[in-house]
Amino acid sequence: MPSFRFLFFLFLWLPLSLAAQPAGKLRSAIPYYPASAGQDAYLQEKCLLDVWIPDSARNLPVVIWFHGGGLSGGKREIPAELRRSGLIAVGPGYRLAPAVRSPVYLEDAAAAIAWVFRHAAEFGGDTTRIFVSGHSAGGYLAAMTGLDTTWLAPWGINANRLAGIIPFSGQMVTHFTIRKEQGIPDTQPVIDRFAPLFHVRKDAPPLLLLTGDREKELLGRYEENAYMARMMKLAGHTQTTLYELQGYDHGMVYGGFPLLLSFIQHYPGKKK
Repeated sequence: MPSFRFLFFLFLWLPLSLAAQPAGKLRSAIPYYPASAGQDAYLQEKCLLDVWIPDSARNLPVVIWFHGGGLSGGKREIPAELRRSGLIAVGPGYRLAPAVRSPVYLEDAAAAIAWVFRHAAEFGGDTTRIFVSGHSAGGYLAAMTGLDTTWLAPWGINANRLAGIIPFSGQMVTHFTIRKEQGIPDTQPVIDRFAPLFHVRKDAPPLLLLTGDREKELLGRYEENAYMARMMKLAGHTQTTLYELQGYDHGMVYGGFPLLLSFIQHYPGKKK
């Protein structure tokens, strides 16, 4: 059964989600890689981001939202629920398979996060309250860049500066597209350096794991996240929370937004 806490925040969310979108502005198609003569046309096409900025934004939390699509589809987006939240929201695009292979997806995600750290203050964001999130493949990118410190390190950023990691139905084993690149079927789970589970650690930022109903989810997505939650806790991480959204399938995004907002309110970030 859904928890009382989830139902409480869902009922709070419903009137807000139906309300008119608060005033703000959208800055579109901003390149997040520094200009370079070596950039190809595909990078220039895909490595852009959009930023939603509420009017009079000042020291607001920032949510970076990576789109889903199996690392082979989808496009950058800022969900309407985030535009209604009163937060600053950033929607990066990234290069996709089969035009590129791993680890390009992760390199792009890290570059987008680094851009936000460099520029958040310019549009009223608080760099001590940057949260990384996304659905499905986007949740995988959020988890990997937040847990494996090697992706942000080349940009001079400690991943622990993130205020929180919030994957929506993210893959916690090695992503199935990366396994496909190696000739491994999607029903054969692998935990290697491209799996969030490989990077379980005590000192990670707060982690909120959200999935749909275990009987309706894609492959074993709930079980992967449940294993991640268990291993994080065994590692000594005290700020891991897992929610299974009963009745939702893999497209469980709508049900997760009230929990995302509650999490952001609970973990306001800290100076690092």
